[in-house]
Amino acid sequence: MINPQWLNTFAVLVEKGNFTRTAEAIGITQAAVSQHISRLEEEYGTLFLRRSRQLEITPIGEHLLSYVNDIDCAEKRLQQKLIQDDAHIGEISLITPGSIGLTLYPLLLQLQTAFSQLKIHHRFAPDNEILSAILANQHELGMVTFKPSDPSICSSHFTEEPLELVVPAGQKITSWQDLQRLGFISHPDGEAMATRLLSRKYPGSPGIQEIPCKGFINQISLILEPVAKGLGFTVIPRYARKAFERQEEIYVVECGSQVVDTIWLIHRAEWPLSRRAQTAIAYLKSKI
Repeated sequence: MINPQWLNTFAVLVEKGNFTRTAEAIGITQAAVSQHISRLEEEYGTLFLRRSRQLEITPIGEHLLSYVNDIDCAEKRLQQKLIQDDAHIGEISLITPGSIGLTLYPLLLQLQTAFSQLKIHHRFAPDNEILSAILANQHELGMVTFKPSDPSICSSHFTEEPLELVVPAGQKITSWQDLQRLGFISHPDGEAMATRLLSRKYPGSPGIQEIPCKGFINQISLILEPVAKGLGFTVIPRYARKAFERQEEIYVVECGSQVVDTIWLIHRAEWPLSRRAQTAIAYLKSKI
């Protein structure tokens, strides 16, 4: 690596055009200026043609000067990025499970509407992919349904999300047999969620595998479409149900003792969150 002090001396010498004025500008001796330039010329070749009362920069010197200018510009860009950590400018990068994401994304768009220089980068993914993305610095913020044990990850309680038994509007559900008659609309986490919730509401029941499956969909925003059309029931997280537009076409069955998942907010522990990320978190918490 080139000695930064030598490069600074070289750049000032190009500007001043004289060893004496350069020494005065930097606050070192003229001999030290000569030594810095000699060291650079030993490494790269002749930088100046020395004429009486005049220095003429060589092509090698021009290349080195271009390099010095590039370093200076890069340093200024870095300082600008570090200083301009604005709460309302830049990218908010978030990766979440689908259910909570259905609720958060419209709220993030509201924030972007209020502050047009924000850029929202939101991705839906399962827990394991979310954790990997945060560890790989692909997203600044993530949300998962388990508390990570990795010391590189900082986690904090964000919200809680109960599971809900959702049936078509107008359906009367009083027994396990009513669910068997109606049939189940499944999804990637459907059987696991249904088992957790229905085993509490109907202890001793045969299990979700004994209920006819009337359909499967892997898009969380579409799970309630067949339910709304009367084709079956499902079990989904509350935020996914609340995001469904036609609430009048579905009905949430009271299940007594709730099954609740904690949503954990995660980010890398080694460095602080940007101001815009902190602003987004505060905004989302105020709206959830």
